[in-house]
Amino acid sequence: MPDPDRAAAARDEAEEASAFSHPAVPPDVTAAYGDHPDQVVDFYAPRDGSTAAPLVVALHGGAWRAPYDRKHLSPFCDFLARRGFAVANVEYRRGSSVPHQGAEGSVAGRWPETFDDVAAAFDALPGLVADRLPTADARRTVLTGHSAGGHLALWLASRHVLPADAPWFTPAPPALRGVVALAPIADLGLAEELGVCGGASAQLLGGKGALFEERRPWADPALLLPTGIATTLVQGRRDTTVPFAVAEAYADAAAGAGEVVGVTFLQEVGHFPLIDPAADACAVVAEEIAQLAW
Repeated sequence: MPDPDRAAAARDEAEEASAFSHPAVPPDVTAAYGDHPDQVVDFYAPRDGSTAAPLVVALHGGAWRAPYDRKHLSPFCDFLARRGFAVANVEYRRGSSVPHQGAEGSVAGRWPETFDDVAAAFDALPGLVADRLPTADARRTVLTGHSAGGHLALWLASRHVLPADAPWFTPAPPALRGVVALAPIADLGLAEELGVCGGASAQLLGGKGALFEERRPWADPALLLPTGIATTLVQGRRDTTVPFAVAEAYADAAAGAGEVVGVTFLQEVGHFPLIDPAADACAVVAEEIAQLAW
């Protein structure tokens, strides 16, 4: 009799191998938004020659861990550029491979630097786009992100809902057409309960227990609702990296706050096809972005 767990593991391995098989695509231009080497944005111009293309701001995943950087998302960014979008691929500081903060193994994220960086990058983008990517129309900006990057995309769209004493609080909502979050770690509490990415959610916030709960109101998208920003989650039903229950929990939290969040569940799809240009799921993602951008 076939072993379903073994079959699922084999499928996941094949999907991940396909997503990571594409060579990194060099950007058209790179700009710094700070002094740290990780504080940079790679820009991809629309391949169809558009002069007022919607801007997609992309945030890569990898459990907020240092070994995973923006380069693995570059084929996806190029895929979007070939669909007529201007794309900004944001880098940010991630965790160290050296255990600290009482965690075991590779540590996810840095507190507060990971949040400092994505907030600073987003705030700097209008100026950087005007200077480095004049073919982009920053007035039609859509945020997207995969996995841990999906968390950061949802978080960026909720800074106006943060507690007023949070350093990243903004009094007004961001100028966005919307957010398309791809298999996002959208509920840090549930993700920690499920052990998503080896306890990465607690590592991101600097530790478990009281510290985790203390910082969640500043960091957990499921607690920062309603945003008033059009939001869609795209999630594979076969995802074993970030189970679809996490997306469902976020959508339920939004509904409880009086907000409707779109959720597109893809059958027989795991975690990585969403950013794999060779996968049908990637075309679905591009269409979800287009629906918000145009």
